[in-house]
Amino acid sequence: MLQTSNYSLVLSLQFLLLSYDLFVNSFSELLRMAPVVQLVLFIIQDIAVLFNIIIIFLMFFNTFIFQAGLVNLLFHKFKGTIILTAMYFALSIFLHVWVMVRVEL
Repeated sequence: MLQTSNYSLVLSLQFLLLSYDLFVNSFSELLRMAPVVQLVLFIIQDIAVLFNIIIIFLMFFNTFIFQAGLVNLLFHKFKGTIILTAMYFALSIFLHVWVMVRVEL
């Protein structure tokens, strides 16, 4: 069970991961001449997004609604968040593949 003091740690971690995501999205085009560095940054960015998804689900699992067995209610309530996160992750991977293929041409 997460205590109140742990929420600030989780929120700080998510903020750090999302800040890295924003940083890589903003400045990845500056590294077009170094595709290996760009690829490593993209891989780390995708792992950071996966960590954010894992954190979201861990936060779901620590709610009383989940522990009471009302998983369907919880997922129905946060269906938009789950779908948007999955879409962002898929589109992010698509963008990274497109950028890396474009760099090689």
